[in-house]
Amino acid sequence: MRAWLTDNPDPTGRQLAEAGYVVPHWPAPWGLDADPIHQIIIDDELRRAGVRRPSNQIGIGWAGPTILHAGTEQQKERYLFPLLAAEEIWCQLFSEPEAGSDLANLSTRAERDGDEYVVNGQKIWTSLGHFSQFGILIARTNPDAPKHKGVSYLICPMDAPGIEIRPIIEMTGGHTFNEVFFTDVRLPVENLVGEEHEGWSLAKVTLANERVSLSGGGALWGLGPTADDVLDLVKAQGGVSDPVLRQRVAGLYIESEILRLIRLRSVTAAIAGRQPGPEASVRKVLADEHGQHLMGLVKDLCGASGMLQDGRPLGADPGMWGFGYLFAQALTIGGGTGDVQRNILGERVLDLPHDVDVEAGLTWVEARAARRDVATR
Repeated sequence: MRAWLTDNPDPTGRQLAEAGYVVPHWPAPWGLDADPIHQIIIDDELRRAGVRRPSNQIGIGWAGPTILHAGTEQQKERYLFPLLAAEEIWCQLFSEPEAGSDLANLSTRAERDGDEYVVNGQKIWTSLGHFSQFGILIARTNPDAPKHKGVSYLICPMDAPGIEIRPIIEMTGGHTFNEVFFTDVRLPVENLVGEEHEGWSLAKVTLANERVSLSGGGALWGLGPTADDVLDLVKAQGGVSDPVLRQRVAGLYIESEILRLIRLRSVTAAIAGRQPGPEASVRKVLADEHGQHLMGLVKDLCGASGMLQDGRPLGADPGMWGFGYLFAQALTIGGGTGDVQRNILGERVLDLPHDVDVEAGLTWVEARAARRDVATR
């Protein structure tokens, strides 16, 4: 790898993708079938050489793994290398005004008309939709089926006739999210990923990868500053004398260590060949609240100057901190709310019942036993 980096000291996104260094854990020709230890080595060597991978978070982290998992050979050949090289940016068309955390309640329709689907409906909170060439779209193709059935997973060109993208301006003053409206948008049947009406299982693959991605190292969904950055700033300023603030600094370090150890457990699971499961929800719940604690602590450490948008917290460069404090309020909402993640953990990890049948007079213990009996039969 060092020899390759010597020959390619400033590689393009396409060169990194074709060498397998963007997603080394993927199979050839897109990756190197690298085990987790080799992935860590590759990451270290790229960092050592000052080489950054292409930036296409939704495409590389969420759309790509789903297409790799269930796409046709033609879809893989058409989309994966441009996606990995960030030559084509992707967005996610999942959430709706009435179907955010309860995603299976979606109402956007995709009606089959010969060799095309005709899509009508609305999506919201579409990150980077105004920059994207393609989106991963879930829409209801069988309205008479139960809500977790009758949903299909489609690749949607964002310049297709009938698509309208409207900006959502955040309290940060920035424009990351969008509303997307579909009016008689026609998508060819070959844009269907997986089986018709069975897209919910693929949506779960995407969401599992999303929650792993959103709970990465940086405090803002894997981006931005880390607890180590804050601790370094505090040390550089001579520490903290106030006992309450000092305790909060210690708590931030503890949270950071817990998240680091959970990430190592995820590496162990990957070595064993396991896909991301409900534990991704554990990481996301903890990481989201950790990000809010981190940005809130920095704001308070700044004292009165923390109220300034472009203040210099602890002598650091301005910019990210003021933005980060405002953006952090969204962490426990985006990508599945913290409450919904706790429901997932309660049902799938702790084996608590989905609902207690009050009319039948069942306790939660009895309801859980009944559910187990049904599952066994």
